[in-house]
Amino acid sequence: MARPAAAGKLVRLLDRNALSVPQMTKATRWQINRRLCTKPPEGSAPKPSGFKLPGHKPSEWDKKILVWTGRFKKPEDIPETLSFEVVDVARNKVRVRISYLMIALTIMGCVAMVISGKRAVGRHESLTSMNLEKKARLREEAQSTLAKP
Repeated sequence: MARPAAAGKLVRLLDRNALSVPQMTKATRWQINRRLCTKPPEGSAPKPSGFKLPGHKPSEWDKKILVWTGRFKKPEDIPETLSFEVVDVARNKVRVRISYLMIALTIMGCVAMVISGKRAVGRHESLTSMNLEKKARLREEAQSTLAKP
């Protein structure tokens, strides 16, 4: 019975020293921000969103990417400077196409390995049998070298 009394004393001691919930709510004043709820004045123009670079001179590799993605028909059609966003979109398209190509190659490789494995089973080849044959051959060689003085 002494323990619950000690626990009660501890809780009262901590409660006295800590801020209670009503004290916390009285001390803080929440300011309501209504900037997102108000409409902008009708005469003001919307601010441009995002940061745009004035121009980007594409390299030869960028020109190949722009032609390959279909943005331009020929490398001669590409202007001296482009916005960075145009080049970035073309690079992203190439990135996605390469990832699709890698996925397709991975699936084809898996199918080829399954077919190869099934053919090996048909020929009664397995790693276990290959290891047993190798060990038997090594034993024979070891015995033949021991037999010859």
